[in-house]
Amino acid sequence: MELFFNPFDNLVCILLGISFTVWFTLLLVFIIVPAIFGVSFGIRRLYMKSLLKIFEWATLRIERGAKEKNHQLYKPYSNAIIAKEPTSLEEEIKEIRRSGSNRDLDSASEFEMSDIFYFARRGVESIMDDEVTKRFSAEELESWNLLTRSNYNFQYISMRLTVLWGLGLLIRYGILLPLRVTLAFTGVGLLVFLTSVIGLLPNGRIKNFLSQKVHLMCYRICVRALTAIITYHDSENKPKNGGICVANHTSPIDVIILASDGCYAMVGQIHGGLMGVIQKSMVKACPHIWFERSEVKDRHLVAKRLSDHVEDKSKLPILIFPEGTCINNTSVMMFKKGSFDIGATVYPVAIKYDPRFGDAFWNSSKFGMVNYLLRMMSSWAIVCSVWYLPPMSREEGEDAVQFANRVKAAIARQGGLVDLLWDGGLKRAKVKDTFKEEQQKLYSKMLVGTQEDRSRS
Repeated sequence: MELFFNPFDNLVCILLGISFTVWFTLLLVFIIVPAIFGVSFGIRRLYMKSLLKIFEWATLRIERGAKEKNHQLYKPYSNAIIAKEPTSLEEEIKEIRRSGSNRDLDSASEFEMSDIFYFARRGVESIMDDEVTKRFSAEELESWNLLTRSNYNFQYISMRLTVLWGLGLLIRYGILLPLRVTLAFTGVGLLVFLTSVIGLLPNGRIKNFLSQKVHLMCYRICVRALTAIITYHDSENKPKNGGICVANHTSPIDVIILASDGCYAMVGQIHGGLMGVIQKSMVKACPHIWFERSEVKDRHLVAKRLSDHVEDKSKLPILIFPEGTCINNTSVMMFKKGSFDIGATVYPVAIKYDPRFGDAFWNSSKFGMVNYLLRMMSSWAIVCSVWYLPPMSREEGEDAVQFANRVKAAIARQGGLVDLLWDGGLKRAKVKDTFKEEQQKLYSKMLVGTQEDRSRS
């Protein structure tokens, strides 16, 4: 049997080998090594500024083209209901009775048919301007960022804009996506391998030192896999050992954003598959807190393990997202009180993403984890600001709920987010009957109070 060697095939193999060598050399020199030492060359910020100029030009082209062709501009949804000063149920019903009847209010019966209009109006307002469910969908943009996913109603405006969009599509999927996937596998692979090796070392200062350096290096590589441009504020307030770090929750990448600037002990449920492999390797090098599925609902067990962790001042601060679900980064919803009932010092952190470069919100009911990560890696970039707030402790006479609300208000105020009292669990569950009963009690209390006042007079 004769073997024929084609010189062209050899040339192709040589060129491919050179290409891969150059590719990984560039990754090593400009991304991986700077990530190890926490150094940045400023390339990502220059990239961000260039994108902003392109977005401004594209927006001007869209506005000019829309005026010339009389197209309807892409605008975010605006609320149809004009906000007004909040008033009590009793005041609003009295106003309805006053406008619908010429009789004296004191002579009115305990119930009037006009009272129905108050509840009907409130129901329509809730449907038209629901302040809860709209927190579980992507934030609307004021201008187009050249991503089809952020403007499904985009119409042809000009050839230049269409060419620019096509060029952006080629850059994002042909260059950035392969680069980011390579970095992601590199970061996760190094995290699993190095933490497993460090786990073989005896407990002590050397093991803790190496574990922290490895975690920081791997998370910084993963940050570069998202082309994340992060601005950290007030670093003197960074969480310290023996404390609990709480932050608003928008995306699973919140963990990477925070862990690339400091080391934390993670809290979560044990998973299977690749996530389970990562969790098992991480816990070998660092005392993370993982729970079995059967243990998650045991509040006393969870609180006990968290308390034991924070009492040891040599252990890393715990990272917790008290909302319990992802919100679209326009508001902060109710904090679960569990992490505020331990008695440890709480370090609040506010995270605010810039949606112009890519929507970081994870709509778990619409996208799976893999689909979501691909959307993140095919976006222009992930740009966000992180504020470390001064540590807060539970005040005398303050219960866990009040403490949680005070911390939540501070995070919302710093991040420019709306402070909501609603439970993020409404994302998948129906409104509790207690909320309905509360309105019924207010109305019945008003009627009973009116009747008692009349009997006294």
